[in-house]
Amino acid sequence: MMITDIEGGAVLQALGLSALTENVYRTLLAEPDWGVDRIAADLHVSEAATREALDELLELTLLRPATESHTPRVVSPEVGLTRLLAHNQTQLLFRQQQLESTRTAIAALSAEYIDRRPDDEMVLRLDSLEAVRDRLEELAATATEECLSLMRGGAVRPDSIQAGKHPNQVALERGVVIRSIFQDSFRNDPDTLRYARWLADLGGLTRTVPLLPIRLVIVDRRIALVPTDPSDGRRGALELHGEALIQPLCALFDELWRSGADFGQPTLRDDQDLTGSERALLQLLGHGHTDQSAARKLGLSLRTVRRMMQDLMQRLGAESRFQAGAEAVRKDWL
Repeated sequence: MMITDIEGGAVLQALGLSALTENVYRTLLAEPDWGVDRIAADLHVSEAATREALDELLELTLLRPATESHTPRVVSPEVGLTRLLAHNQTQLLFRQQQLESTRTAIAALSAEYIDRRPDDEMVLRLDSLEAVRDRLEELAATATEECLSLMRGGAVRPDSIQAGKHPNQVALERGVVIRSIFQDSFRNDPDTLRYARWLADLGGLTRTVPLLPIRLVIVDRRIALVPTDPSDGRRGALELHGEALIQPLCALFDELWRSGADFGQPTLRDDQDLTGSERALLQLLGHGHTDQSAARKLGLSLRTVRRMMQDLMQRLGAESRFQAGAEAVRKDWL
């Protein structure tokens, strides 16, 4: 494989190489006998920076260390980059498995503790939407550090927006950090978009992701509220206390926050020119979801989902859903 076959720097940086380290690696592939001074001169950088890049290549096993009989030797892309890609794929799979395990733990913990009240754990039932709103206002008034929330679904109901404004404003004015994660589809709803902008203007932090597993509020990492019925948040909520219940929910929020895009950023596309929503749609359909259920999970209209799928099929050159799935796998879209 020639070095000219490697696509732009962003690809190699995704494998863990800095921009300078990639340039040093490319230089060594072209001129394997060059020393530090010549590489530095060619790249117009300092020798110290060049040595740091060489150390990074050694750590990534793209450069073999010097021995008594040999100077350091560069590892070919076929061997080094392929091995590095496999390592990154393994790490990604592990993180995905962690997230899925967390989601499973949430469901298991909720089911296990609904009817149990151990001394050191507690679950309280809030039987109506009014009771939930009253409790959220109390928690906002007594929070000392942060309030975290997952806003599953696309549009937020106008009455929910209005009910949440005062508690959020009170908490922010008291110095409490508010971090909210919406689904990408909330941008299609003017009321929800205005609410997110209002929250941001007051100092609230907002990110978006294509999919959210549940609606969730966490206060000071010690109290959490989850819907009694995930399909209908107006039927009340469970208030959870205790480390065993709260820690998995905090881990879920933190993982989603790390993967989210800051509010206000334009829609980002990945190396396959896919948006997060497009990739999520392919994954949902690959797991057997219909257009209708995928639309519900993404918080999008059925018409929008079908239009997205038609566009994806055209880009994949596919005439059927099955062929689109096979092509998506072949092209490393999934």
